[in-house]
Amino acid sequence: MVSWQNGTRAFLLVVLAVLVAPCRGAGAQDRMPPIPADKMTEAQKKAVAEFVATRGTEISGPFVPLLRSPEVMSRARALSDYLRFKSVLPPRLSEFVILITARQWTQQYEWNAHYPLAMKAGLNAEIARALAEGRRPEGMAPDEEVVYNFCIELQRNQSVSDATYTRTVATLGEQGVIDTVGIVGYYTLIGMVLNTARTPLPSGAMPALAAFPR
Repeated sequence: MVSWQNGTRAFLLVVLAVLVAPCRGAGAQDRMPPIPADKMTEAQKKAVAEFVATRGTEISGPFVPLLRSPEVMSRARALSDYLRFKSVLPPRLSEFVILITARQWTQQYEWNAHYPLAMKAGLNAEIARALAEGRRPEGMAPDEEVVYNFCIELQRNQSVSDATYTRTVATLGEQGVIDTVGIVGYYTLIGMVLNTARTPLPSGAMPALAAFPR
């Protein structure tokens, strides 16, 4: 009897998985896939040409859905050019801020793109792993802890305390504080765009972030 019940239960679980799988696939469908060149408006073609001239590569990731509003895409790209490549934060810290923001939005594409950049910049893999798991990382360097506290407090409370602000200014300077806020804000925008458009991960990439419980 027990064996029969177990077999029936296993069969029902398989049936349920088959029925649920198409729903999951539909939910994950890319809502804003690449626009064919012959379907682009003149404004979109101009935005793409400017992107290629500046970045030396075709648009991908968040810039694909952003192209629906070419002026927004071009202005977002210009802000990204500064925040990613010219910010006063060293790459180790700026990439850490991006990962913190990606984790806040459970943004798989953002995390997938910036995790290797964070590792290359010198962020400890254990810190990133704790962040991915939703835990406060241990063993952070003093400047990493300042940045982490600032970003988490800003995102969760929509403000920062005087103590947190004072420590962050002492560590990064006032321009560093604004650049940090800019990175959080920009990658929050990108996270919202990617989550809204349901932009898929690159082929072969696996999701690294579990959804936070609601």
